[in-house]
Amino acid sequence: MENTLLELQDVTKEFIHGEDTLRILKSLQLTVEAGERVAIVGASGAGKSTLLHLLGGLDTPTTGSIRFEGRDLAQLSSNALAEYRAKKVGFVFQFHHLLPAFTALENVMIPALIQRITMPEARRKSTEALERVGLSHRITHRPGQLSGGEQQRVAIARAIVMEPRLLLADEPTGNLDSITGMAVHDLLLKLNSDLNMTMIVVTHNHDLAAMFSREVTMADGQIKEDKRRDENAV
Repeated sequence: MENTLLELQDVTKEFIHGEDTLRILKSLQLTVEAGERVAIVGASGAGKSTLLHLLGGLDTPTTGSIRFEGRDLAQLSSNALAEYRAKKVGFVFQFHHLLPAFTALENVMIPALIQRITMPEARRKSTEALERVGLSHRITHRPGQLSGGEQQRVAIARAIVMEPRLLLADEPTGNLDSITGMAVHDLLLKLNSDLNMTMIVVTHNHDLAAMFSREVTMADGQIKEDKRRDENAV
């Protein structure tokens, strides 16, 4: 399809543990359109995080293919794959992994500086990203001076500073209280709407997953259900 961003065909992932072969993902088929927002739910051990790592180019399938914008990630050169991870994909994890000695602004600037963007441009882009997550008044604060929800917002700003087409989030609210977690999910949905950024979020929370227009349920390394909702109902 012309609007397809991601396409998984017969994706299997196995790990060798001693003499045993552990099959974590089993013949997954999944297509994600540009601008779509997808929640992935399921019990621990279902394969959700492994799937996210494959989508982000952090690992490769044992068999099958993952295509992004029509290109098979496994066929990319090491330089092209590094560029994919740096520019096409943003990552948000359960724990923010912010550098404690750096300010919010400095933390967000890191991906831009790694890509050799000039200091003034990196500062401009990072300031804009922090404004988008509602933290323009906290840019000089260090992580220890921020609340848990604010720390996660800084992590989200860092993930979007390079304006990726795809945002992957692994339990982004798992370390937050329910009210703060809901606010972070509201922010993610707003970013999806404002930036037309495709979003795939792993969560254990079915109430939060219900805020997404598509909910994929995984169990035993397989997709058991793929449910779409009316955009106007979420």
